Amino acid sequence: MAPPYAREEPILQDQAPPSYSSLRNLPMIPSPPTDARSIRFRNMLLSLSATPLSWENPGLLDEALRMVPIDRIQTEAEEESMILQAEAESLGKKPEWGYQDCAIKALMKWFKQSFFTWVNNPQCDACFCPTISVGTTAATDDEAARGATRVELYRCSQPECGAFARFPRYSDAFVLLQTRRGRVGEWVSCFGMLCRAMNARVRWVWNSEDHVWLEVYSAHAKRWVHADVCEGVWDRPRLYAEGKHLYNSYHYVTILTNDSSSSSGWRRKLGYCIAFSADGAMDVTRRYCRNPAKYGKERARTPEPCLLHILNEIRSIRRRDMPKQEKFRLEGEDIRERKELQAYVVMAIAAEICKLMPGARADGAQWSDPDAQKAEEARQTGETQYVRAPGQGNRQNPHNPHNPRRDQEGR
Repeated sequence: MAPPYAREEPILQDQAPPSYSSLRNLPMIPSPPTDARSIRFRNMLLSLSATPLSWENPGLLDEALRMVPIDRIQTEAEEESMILQAEAESLGKKPEWGYQDCAIKALMKWFKQSFFTWVNNPQCDACFCPTISVGTTAATDDEAARGATRVELYRCSQPECGAFARFPRYSDAFVLLQTRRGRVGEWVSCFGMLCRAMNARVRWVWNSEDHVWLEVYSAHAKRWVHADVCEGVWDRPRLYAEGKHLYNSYHYVTILTNDSSSSSGWRRKLGYCIAFSADGAMDVTRRYCRNPAKYGKERARTPEPCLLHILNEIRSIRRRDMPKQEKFRLEGEDIRERKELQAYVVMAIAAEICKLMPGARADGAQWSDPDAQKAEEARQTGETQYVRAPGQGNRQNPHNPHNPRRDQEGR
C-alpha cells in the first residue's frame, strides 16, 4: 500500500492553473523586435525621434526669438491670464491656465494669422495666377543646401503664360523662418521652434494617419497639452477622432474653413500617435482616441511589447547623459502621464456604461459642468469677435485656407 503522501489526487477544475486569457491584464513586458516588419518600424521611429532635436540649438533659438513680437505676445498673455484668474476667484477654483500657457496660445494666434502661410498650389511667379501640379523635380544646389527633402513642380493654369513654379519642401525649421510657407509639416516644425524659443517644453506628435501636431507641457496644469497650430486649437485632443470641442475658447477667433465638415471634426480612425521630445518618447494614442473600439484603427506594425521596448530605447538614448536628478524628475512625469492615459480607458468604459442607464442622453454625450458653463459665459461677455458657423458666410483665413481631408497628399 502506497504511503498517503504518494497518492495521486485528481486535479479539480478550480485548482487548475489559470488560463492565458486571465493573464492579459498583467503588466506588459518589453520585448525587442525580431521580425522584419517590427525592425523597420523601429528604425522609422528612431529616425522620427530626431525631429525635435533640431529645435535645441541655442543660437538658432535666439535668432527665432527675434522674429516674435514679444511685447504683443506678453500683453495678450497678461490680459488672458488676468481674466482666467478673475474667473477662478469667482468660482473658488484654480485658474485653468497659467501665464506661460496663455503666452503660447497668443503665439499660436500670431503665427497662424500673421506669420505663416498655408500653400496648396503656389501662385505663378510670373502672373500670380493659380497653378496646376505636374509632379516633382530635382532640387537645385541651393535648395539641396537648404535641406529640401523634395521639390514639387507646378505649371501656370493660363495657357498664354505656361510658366513653372517650384515649391521646395523644407524640413529645417530655421529655413522655414525665412520662407514662412508650407503645409502641415512645415507649420508644425516652424511653430515648434518658436515655442522652444519662448522657453516652452515641446513635443512633436507623429500620427500614422498622415498628420502631425505639437504637445506643450503646462507647468501650471502639470500635464502635456495638445496644440495644433494648423487648426488653431489648444487642448482639444478629441478633435481628430470624435470631433469634440472644435470651437476653442480663446479670446480671439480662429477662422475655420468653408468646409461644412469642420463643424463635426475630422472623424478619423487613429492607429498610432507617438510623441517625441528632446528627452524621450511616449505612446499618447489614448489621449486622442478615447474609445479604440469605435475610433481606433488596427495597430499591426509591431506587437505592443515591441513598441514598448522601442519607446524605452528612445527614452534611454535621450536621457543617457542627463544628471540623475533630472532623470528622476522625468520618470516622475512619465508615471503621472501613464496614470492619465490609463484614466482615459476607465472614463471610456464608464461612459459606455452610463449610456445603458435609465435617463441617459441618446447621443451618449456627458452633461456639462455648471461651473464650466459659467466660466465660458464669463469669457464670452464683452467679446467683440465671434465665430460664424460654417456655411453662414464665414470667410477663409488667407494664412491657412486648408482642408485636412483635401490635403492628404503631404505634410
